[in-house]
Amino acid sequence: MEPIGVITSIHRYPVKSMGGERLEAAPLTLQGLPGDRQYAFVLADSRSSFPWFTGREHATLLNYRATMKPGSPPSVEVETPTGARYEAADPALREELERESGRRLTLLSDYRGNYDVAPVTLISHATVAALAAASGTADDPGRYRMTLTVETGGSTPFAENDWVGRIIRVGGARIAVTEPDRRCVMITLDHPTSAGSPAVLKAAAELNNSCAGVYGAVITAGPIREGDELVLE
Repeated sequence: MEPIGVITSIHRYPVKSMGGERLEAAPLTLQGLPGDRQYAFVLADSRSSFPWFTGREHATLLNYRATMKPGSPPSVEVETPTGARYEAADPALREELERESGRRLTLLSDYRGNYDVAPVTLISHATVAALAAASGTADDPGRYRMTLTVETGGSTPFAENDWVGRIIRVGGARIAVTEPDRRCVMITLDHPTSAGSPAVLKAAAELNNSCAGVYGAVITAGPIREGDELVLE
């Protein structure tokens, strides 16, 4: 076993591309964090294999904040930039986004999560710091919208590259790290202002082949919490 760091934050995003919530502890299931990316808005006219309505199409989507509310089943509440609150499935929310963006939208719900590649993502603080320094932007892990942020105890960035193909034990769970996370224009958008900084994506391209962080698949479900140690099998 090789210790590689500790969890410093856990984040869940109940609506894809909206702001989410930080969790002190959570069960990590084979589908990821319960409720993560449960909802996603889709471009109704798209025939693409990537039809999602995200900050790429409408940057202020990041200024909406989605949270899970207790219940049976739990519900998802969205707070808008103006302070209005809607249930995620309320047609009024979709209509507001359509008016703002000029796009026709459809809402999808999937308990397994509407993920791009895999249900878990990890990034180190050293990677975030290196990209911030190279791009002249704030040192903010939230920009990358990862499931887990990790403190490795060192300053060397992109240590995550060495985790690919390995299995990480954390808390009561095991995660198979499958591939680097190749980034897009989403990381150029600041949270929560949605201001664009193209230098962030340029820095990722120059420093690490456009990648920042890694994707993972959960192979053993179990509880995780902030402060848990991560070890490589």
